[in-house]
Amino acid sequence: MYPRQLSVALSRLTAQFPVVLITGPRQSGKTTLARARFPDKPYVSFEDPIERAFAEEDPRGFLARFAAGAIFDEAQRWPDLFSHLQGMVDQDRTPGRFVLTGSQQFGLLAGITQSLAGRVGVTHLLPLALGELPATTLRKTDPDALMQRGGYPALHAGEMNPTDWFASYVATYIERDVRQVLRIRDLSSFQRFLRLCAGRTGQLLNLNALGEEAGIAHSTARAWLSLLEASYLVFQLPSYHRNFGKRLVKTPKLYFTDTALAAWLLGLRASDQLALHPMRGALFENFIVGEFLKARYNAGQPADLYFWRDNNGLEADLLFEDGDRLQTVEIKSGATVTADTIRAGQKSNRFAPDESREPWLIHAGADSYSRSGVRVIGWRDLPGVLAAFTASAGAVPPAPTFHKQ
Repeated sequence: MYPRQLSVALSRLTAQFPVVLITGPRQSGKTTLARARFPDKPYVSFEDPIERAFAEEDPRGFLARFAAGAIFDEAQRWPDLFSHLQGMVDQDRTPGRFVLTGSQQFGLLAGITQSLAGRVGVTHLLPLALGELPATTLRKTDPDALMQRGGYPALHAGEMNPTDWFASYVATYIERDVRQVLRIRDLSSFQRFLRLCAGRTGQLLNLNALGEEAGIAHSTARAWLSLLEASYLVFQLPSYHRNFGKRLVKTPKLYFTDTALAAWLLGLRASDQLALHPMRGALFENFIVGEFLKARYNAGQPADLYFWRDNNGLEADLLFEDGDRLQTVEIKSGATVTADTIRAGQKSNRFAPDESREPWLIHAGADSYSRSGVRVIGWRDLPGVLAAFTASAGAVPPAPTFHKQ
């Protein structure tokens, strides 16, 4: 098992809440983490039809076995669980008593909102972040290889071929969730929609155009996208909400939680294909934005990530608040930092220069340094930057001792 950064946030929440939820995409390591972190708790999976039948037929008898607490895996498969747990934890609010996992937000969040509000600490476990991979892996690989392999633990635990794994993942998990939630009969239309989403990675989301190209109604496109978000396969990055006196682009941008899934859906089967593909820049941006999202979630924090774009050409690929200041991030897929790249970094915070900190420029090369008022960060150094940032609960970490150029 890879050490998961979410463990610290889990320890914090289990000391406060009687119920803790670990949610995230299928195969992201939720069950493994829960069982490793709480080895003394009984474990029950509601994917097991025998256990689920017992729970549905005799809920009191089923739960009587777990008065002291348990791990309930794929909790959304038995929706009545949440109301039963409400009564149990109201009688005994021992912190960390129950641990729930789930990979489908529709049933999970509805049950929590109705029955467990104020009683449950919610966490999100995404695929492996760069900082969770062995240092030797980062030293020996390049960003194209990592973008093509992705962060799902199964793809780093052995010699599994990503092409074979993602083909199975889409067929056995994604399409099953689609059948369970939306009752879609024509899966070919959904598969086409999924691939079209991959082709719009890092772009402004236009549901009308997406629906038209997929051959489905706007309402259907919205419902299908909601399912992908609820399954933690995609996420939307909103534009920053403050008005700086300019006409803003308010449409969100679309990203995949795991860049390798987007690459697979685009037909990229090897890292050398990715290196020459016209979508490489968008996929690298997806890769970096995803690392920021993982860092936030692993620290038990809300995402609170944005982008900025106005009609005058000013934009920042990523933006977040640091107290009363703003931190802008420019993302470049090139391995060489040029004068034009630095100018792009400088420009990223000009929409609010009096409220912004030194801009960050993250690139696909190895070097990190400060240059002309821009903090340049090589992709391999990103885990350390993010660890220092989340450890200080949102404060920008002190800059390392980089050489000046």
